[in-house]
Amino acid sequence: MEKHPVLVAPSLLAANFLELGKEVDMVNRSEADWFHLDVMDGRFVPNISYGLPVIAQIKKRAQKPCDVHLMIEEPEKYAAEFQKAGADILTVHLEACIHLHRNIQQIKGLGMKAGVALNPHTPVVMLENVIRDIDVVLVMSVNPGFGGQTFIEQTYQKIKQLRRLITDHHAHALIEVDGGVGTENAGELIRAGANVLVAGSAIFSSPDPEKTIQVLKTSAQ
Repeated sequence: MEKHPVLVAPSLLAANFLELGKEVDMVNRSEADWFHLDVMDGRFVPNISYGLPVIAQIKKRAQKPCDVHLMIEEPEKYAAEFQKAGADILTVHLEACIHLHRNIQQIKGLGMKAGVALNPHTPVVMLENVIRDIDVVLVMSVNPGFGGQTFIEQTYQKIKQLRRLITDHHAHALIEVDGGVGTENAGELIRAGANVLVAGSAIFSSPDPEKTIQVLKTSAQ
């Protein structure tokens, strides 16, 4: 199989919010590639996280791209605001978008990379007609809305299916995996075809977060 780059995107949802500046500095120093920022509205998912003001503050200190994952309904209403707040990559959920192609074009028209997230029950074939328009496909390996969940084993097969879809359509989307990702399963995820590992608890609960990021980066070697 063709070798793909391994990117690591620490999820700040698992960070210590009383020390958020220090946590951002740690990610800046580390070998991580992106900041992963989860936005939840209490409607699309049964939880509420942070929003525009927090992302705007993170962006002021971040030295790496901000990968913003919208777990919200009607994301088209807020795309421009998230671009202003500092999103470099904006990911919307297929399940929340009635007009997905329009959503993707809106995000790209605002100068951001466009991501589409799939819940665990959503088959990858749903992306067939837009896969060449997408920059990132985010495969949820847990049900969205809460950190610290158990990884869903079917995800490996789903990543392989998605990799075939991307190859068959001569597309260039990166495959991102979010949920239950850690040093114990990172290598298998990369071998299945993933490019981007989102890790929250595994990094921020680690006694040495920078070392954990380094291990994740080298997990497929």
